[in-house]
Amino acid sequence: MDLQDQLKNLFPDHKPELNATERDEESDIWLQDDPIICKYEKRKGKPITILEGYTGADEDFKKLAKELKTKLSVGGSFKDDRIIIQGDYRDKIMNILKEKGFAVKRVGG
Repeated sequence: MDLQDQLKNLFPDHKPELNATERDEESDIWLQDDPIICKYEKRKGKPITILEGYTGADEDFKKLAKELKTKLSVGGSFKDDRIIIQGDYRDKIMNILKEKGFAVKRVGG
């Protein structure tokens, strides 16, 4: 008898909630109709990728920034309604955002 069976015996009326991994995280972030602009710049000789044009809440954009930095394993920041990612990751970022349902527009290069 494993732990789940024991818990069912102790609490027969309890209905388990979805785990954090099973929840749909995409529904937390507001999707907009206008495209998010993805552009490439060099600052002090180092490449960066900038995302701007999100019209939703700042908290949603911060969550998106954190998720992108985690998935790409890179550094970055959120400043002045922009996400700044260290390195040239335009293609990967655009693919991630398209999978989430965002419209993305590539600017420059």
